[in-house]
Order: sequence, then C-alpha cells, then structure tokens
Amino acid sequence: MTLYLPAMAVSTCLGHGKAATIDPLMAGSRAGLRSRDDFLPGRSVPLGGLAVEPGPLPSEFAKWDSRNNRLLAALALEIEDGITAAIDRFGPHRIAVVIGTSTSGIAEGEAAVATHQATGIWPDGFHYRRQETGSGAAFLAQLLGISGPAYVVATACSSSAKALASARRLIRAGVVDAAIAGGADTLCRMTVAGFASLEALSSQPCNPFSVNRSGITIGEGGALFLLTPDPAEVVLAGIGETSDAHHVSAPDPDGKGALDAMTAALADAALSPTQIGYVNLHGTATPLNDAMESKAVAALFDFPVTCGSTKAMTGHTLGAAGAVEAAFLWMTLSRDWNPDRLVPPHPWDGIADPALPPLAMALPGARLPVGASAALSNSFAFGGSNCCVALRRGDGQ
Repeated sequence: MTLYLPAMAVSTCLGHGKAATIDPLMAGSRAGLRSRDDFLPGRSVPLGGLAVEPGPLPSEFAKWDSRNNRLLAALALEIEDGITAAIDRFGPHRIAVVIGTSTSGIAEGEAAVATHQATGIWPDGFHYRRQETGSGAAFLAQLLGISGPAYVVATACSSSAKALASARRLIRAGVVDAAIAGGADTLCRMTVAGFASLEALSSQPCNPFSVNRSGITIGEGGALFLLTPDPAEVVLAGIGETSDAHHVSAPDPDGKGALDAMTAALADAALSPTQIGYVNLHGTATPLNDAMESKAVAALFDFPVTCGSTKAMTGHTLGAAGAVEAAFLWMTLSRDWNPDRLVPPHPWDGIADPALPPLAMALPGARLPVGASAALSNSFAFGGSNCCVALRRGDGQ
C-alpha cells in the first residue's frame, strides 16, 4: 500500500510554519543559533530556540500543559484543515496519533522540582503527567478528538523517524486508515547538561563534517504529518530501520547499521541510489558520528550525491530530528513550496576532514538533479537505533 503525506507542519529556530521556514532553510541561515547562558551554570553555549513561542493551551487542557505539548498544538493548528477532513472521512476511531520525543515535559518537571526544593511545596496545578514520555500523543488525541491508537515512540534521536514507520505499519495492518505522525522536543536543562557532561557539546555553532568539528549544538522543534492512502504530491516511499546495538552512546565506527538502514529504505521504496537527489545527513558534528556516517554514505553511493546536515542551521532537535528533517525533505520535493528545486545548503567552514571519505556537501543555490525525484533523511540514535526515511514525489503530481 502506497501512503502519502498530504499535509505537513514544522517549527524550529528557522521559523514557525512552512511559509516562515522555506526561505531561511534554502538560504542556509544560522541566525536561529544564539548564545545562551541560562542552561549551564557559568557557561554560555549556542542553542537553537524556537523562532515563535507556542501559545498557552485552552484551560480545559491545563493538566497537559507543557511547552512540548504547546508546540504540538501549534503544529496541529497549521494542518487543521487536513486533520478535520481526515476525521470527517475516516472517523475519529480510524485515525492514529504517533509521536516521537525524548524530553516531553521535562522542563516543567525541572521547574517544579526547583520550586519544591526552595519552598517545600509543589507548584499549584503541577502533575507528573506533564513530563510523562507518553504525554504528547495522549494530549494531541484528546485535543483533536481522535480515539484511535495514540502512543509515543522514544528511541532518542531516531524517535520521530520511527514514529512515521510505526504509523505506516498501523495503516498497512488495517488497524487505522490514516495517522498523524511526527514529533516534538523542546529545550530543557537536563538535555543540555547531559550532552555537556559527555563532552559532546560545542561552544560554537556546530560544524558538521569539518576537520574542526567539536560537538553538537542542541536545538528544539517539531513537525507533524498527515499520513493517508490518498494520492498527494509527496510519498512516504520507504523506511529502513536497524538496531546494531554497538554501544550505549557511541555509533558503530564502520557505519554498518547506518548503511543497512539506508539500503533497506531504498529497497522498501523500490528506488536505486541514482534516483536520490539529496541526502539529509544525521550530521551531528561529533567526531564519531560524522566519521561513521561518511563511510556509510560513501559505501552506498558510487557517485557524488548531494548531501548536507540541516543541524548546522537548527541544532540537533533530538527526538524531533527525524520528523523535522523529513519535513525539510517534504519542502525540498514540493513543487508548490520549492518550484526552483533547491536543496538546503550545508553551512560549515568548508574545511573537510581528510580522514573521512569525501562527500558532496550542498552549496548555496544547489538544486535537485534533473530526473531525481526522491531524497533520504538519516536519523541515528544512542544504542544503535538507526532509521532512514525515503520520500519521493508522487506519480503524476
């Protein structure tokens, strides 16, 4: 069964919504990565905060109120017409909600603990459900009046890519007829401090695949898709998932799990490497990730496929990265949003690491090759949880 993505919403430090995102994305803007000193004691680091702060939830959803859920609500609002049409057609019980996240409402939990430590009293209205990992899907289903399966996938940085895979399985199995799938992750001190403790946090905006790369930049964001069998301009063509379990935090240095995920995505999509016009790299700018990913990409493509890491613009949006970067593919392939066939450039210092296989990093103004109708997005997580998403233009669209 071919499944399509007729509606998409995205929000990052580049902008909220497709209209605000497309121009800075294709220009390679790094304006959203700003130095902040309110996340690590005594240290200032660049972070990719949301360009537009999501508004409060309606009062009847106060028990769910967290910044992460506010972001999900804002994303759902952008594709409200598509969601409403799907509910009217299929019924609320025949639609799933599958969300990827890693932090959920931990920021609200951090604030509540700080208040309790200072006063001995928990803040009025605070409830643990705000920071539960599964909060986002349960909240969004309630907000939208959807009664089909609703759950969260939490596999670190592959979470929301795997949410798309999970939603597709539900439809193909006949459990539902359509799904709302994607993810959201918002900034919290635990994440920033955690990566700092791993000595994986860069003091400058991240510099993926450079010989001078020194670690990741954390960002926040989210994206939601409507997934249906109804023909649309963009197809969820293929997904490849592997679990190499090489190490709890370090990737397999040979990149075998990453290569297998990309190979599986192409096979699932019935695509050859020559049909791929752009690869959105996981590209975290850590020494180990970039090394193994460059090996995997070079092993799959025997020609210089155009590549880039949009994390150099948004920071690493963690559990939301798979959905956010699939959203960037969606816009890249869309004739309506990208009539000039541009691909997102790869912002970096341009000094390639000579120890890595060379990749064809996208320059400003680069375009999808003539005849190329598909693109890949890589998401690789702690524990060797790998996921590659292949999107293509719909036939006749």
